[in-house]
Order: sequence, then structure tokens, then C-alpha cells
Amino acid sequence: MSDLAPPHHNTPTATTQLPPFATVTGLRIQLHNGTVLLPDTTAVIRPGQVTALTGASGSGKTTLLRALIGHLPRGATITAGTLDVLGHTPHLLASAELRQLRRTAVAYVGQDPGSALNPRMTVRRLVAELATDPANDAVMDLLAECRLPVGTGIADRRPTALSGGQQRRVALARALARTPKLLLLDEPTAGLDPALRDEIAHLLRDLATSRNLAVVIATHDTQLVDLCADHTIRLTTKTVPTPRSAPAIAKGTSPGTRDQATSKVIAAHAVDAFYGVGRHRSPALTDVGFSAAAGSAAAIIGPSGSGKTTLLRVLAGLHPAGTGHLTLDGIPLATRVRRRTREQQRRIQLVPQNPLAALNPRHTVRHQLARPLRLHADTPKSALADRITELLAQVGLPADYAHRYPGELSGGQRQRVSIARALAAGPDILLCDEVTSALDADTATGVMDLLTSLREQHHTTLVVVSHEHHLVARYTDTVHLLDAGRITDSGPTARILTKT
Repeated sequence: MSDLAPPHHNTPTATTQLPPFATVTGLRIQLHNGTVLLPDTTAVIRPGQVTALTGASGSGKTTLLRALIGHLPRGATITAGTLDVLGHTPHLLASAELRQLRRTAVAYVGQDPGSALNPRMTVRRLVAELATDPANDAVMDLLAECRLPVGTGIADRRPTALSGGQQRRVALARALARTPKLLLLDEPTAGLDPALRDEIAHLLRDLATSRNLAVVIATHDTQLVDLCADHTIRLTTKTVPTPRSAPAIAKGTSPGTRDQATSKVIAAHAVDAFYGVGRHRSPALTDVGFSAAAGSAAAIIGPSGSGKTTLLRVLAGLHPAGTGHLTLDGIPLATRVRRRTREQQRRIQLVPQNPLAALNPRHTVRHQLARPLRLHADTPKSALADRITELLAQVGLPADYAHRYPGELSGGQRQRVSIARALAAGPDILLCDEVTSALDADTATGVMDLLTSLREQHHTTLVVVSHEHHLVARYTDTVHLLDAGRITDSGPTARILTKT
């Protein structure tokens, strides 16, 4: 069901009298097995206004956005209600007409925008290829409008050389380049620091007014809603299990190894890392020293684009370190994951910011959880189903989600599957990149409680990248402040956060 909240802003009367760009009336979307992805929802989306979709993870926010562009999840159908977008019913349009609608009138930026950016193209080309005005000055103006640091040479970088927040803003620039009438954004401020979040909020407010755009945002960010939304639609759905604590003994860890675990530690020593190669190479990390003691919870904070994700990927062996070295338990650790032993790979697990980059869209959740259980935890085939159910319950998902594909899940649900997959290996060190940014407040707290339980019961080391300082303050011991690729301060959480 949906509840319409009153406007947050005083919108000019002339705007409210304009015909809506989209109308949703009693719309319900279900899978073939009867699972409801979007409960009966009604909305009127007008030009010049920002409409916010809020609600718990899995309540249907992403599903509604996808319905507006005629891209329903696999196996889903509209079972009740009507949908009109600029005089069209998107899911009933012929392929050519639907492409034309998406190309010229409706723009969508998903929750994992990096997955939609061609990794072989530069930022400049990515924006120009869709622009109604592909001239260089127009492209650079769009990048600047989307709060990207154009003076740093970012236009000549490729998506893999961008932070998650920068990828999100490049995707926004691509969407605006088409001069659409309807702009749909899924979690547009996920992974952004508070200052940049506020800038994006003001940008969306300005875009709606100056371009007479109808902007629809799906978000858990209450501050974003307060800053820019004219109307709020709260989606509600059935309650799902609350994430629960870890089992008594984590898979891959036996009682006999618990005392030995107290000496485990991961560290980076004078690490430099770069984006790109040759003349396009630019520094990502400079002389970074970092360490996390066994059983501790360390946070890495800093502005968007400061290198936080890159540092996690270096520790995980997924981004090459140009100079410096890594150690695990004081022993040299290969900087490339393929050169690490299977045991080292098991011990260090990364939960990425964008789960679509880590989950195979062609495999069910069950298949993707079973693989690490077999590979790292030696789980017998007869025990797989029970262990998968247990992992899903730990991250607050029902057992029947094991049969779904990633495309049938919301962004927050995909993130929880990504966490469950990392936990399946029974890691000693868990690297978490903005794992709560796509979750509602209750689920985010539940996930952090789960991670804390793992830490306390099994001496798991947590390294958390987050812009949510209230969670950092509550759940971490130490904080490392990263700015422009350099660690500028480190120390107890309370002391560092009082400075930021």
C-alpha cells in the first residue's frame, strides 16, 4: 500500500495545475508465484516537482521506478491498476516506441549506476554519446552541474577510476544530457558524504524548477527528502525477518582455532595506488598506512572520491598497489587476489558498495550462496539448504528468496544477499563498503548488530567504509580519515568524529 504525505515545499500554483507527466492508479506488480513486488500504489507525478518514494527495503520503490520505464523484473506482471507515462503505457509499447520514450523523455539512474557505464569509455564520451548537445563545453557544464570536480581531469577518466559517488554523478549527467521530461533516480545519494548529499538535494530541487522536470527519487535518506521533496509516497509491505546474530561457531572456524585468531591483523604499509595507465594515470592513494587489529572494528571515512573504496579493494587484492606492501598476521600478503592462497582468500572477504557488480544476474540466490559454502566452508550437499536458509535469516531475508534472481530483488535486498555471500566463507576479516547505504534505518541497524555479533563471537575484524557517522560512532573502535588519497588522521572513533 502507499500513503501520500503532504508537500514539503510551497510549489507555485501554476505548476500544480499542469497536467501530470505520470499517473499511477492502484498499481500492483507480482511474480508468477504470487509474491507481491509492489503493493497497490497510487501516485501523481507532476512537472516542476520532486516526488520521493520511501519505505523499508523491499517495499517496492525500485519496482515502481522500473515500471515507469517499462522494465519490469523478470517473471513479474502487473496484476491490478493502471499506469500512464506521458500518454503511454510503457510495458505495452512496442520495442521501438519504448526505446524512443527512454531515449527522449524518460531517464532512469539505477541504484548501481557503475554497472551501466561502459568501462572502456571516458567520462567525456559517456556523457556526449547521449547528449542532445554533445559539444565539449556543454558536456563539461553538465559535469560541473552534477558537482563533479572538472578541474581534476575527471572527464578523461574511465568508470573504473571513479569512486561510487562519482559514478553516480556521471550517470546523472548522462541522464540530464538527454534533456528528459521525467527523471527517475534510485538512491541518488547512497555513498555520498553529507555535504555532497546536500548539494545533490539542492541540484535536484533546482533541476525540477529550472527545467520543469518531474523528478522521482527512491530513497531511505530522510535528510534528502526533507531538503528537496514536494511530495512523499510511503510504500509499505509485509514485515520481513529482522537480521539476527551469528551462530555459535562461524563456518570455517573451529573451536580449536579461536585462541590463535587473537593474533590476526591486516595492514597496508606506505601503499600508493593509481587510476588509469600511462599519461592518463592519476593517484588514487598516496603513502597510505593502515592497520586493523584482530577482532576490532575500524572505520574509513572521508569525502566522496577520497579513495576509501580503492583502499578496501587494495586490501582485498582487487586493485593493484603501485608501491608499498600488505601484510596478514605480520606475513607478506600478495597484492593480487589470484596470487593469494585459498585460505587467504577465504579469510578476507569484501562486501562491495554496488552488489550488482558482485552478483551474477543469471544465477539464483541459492546458487550464489552455495558456491562459497562448498569452496571455503566444505559444507556437504545435504546441509546446503539449511545453511542457506540460516544465512538469509541472518541478513533479514525469508528462506524463499533463495529461489530468486538478483533482478527480482530490490537494491537493499541485493545488498543483504551480498553480505550473506561474504559471511558464507566464514571470514576472519570483513571489508564492508557502504553496506548500509541502501537500507532503511531499522535494517541497517540490524545488519550492523549482526556484524558486531560476528566480531564478538568469532573475533572477526571489521573494516567499514561509511558516510553514516551515527553508525560509525556506535559500532566502531577506531577511525581513519582519508582525504585526497591520504590518511590525514587516525585514532579512537570518538576523538576523530568530534573533529569532522
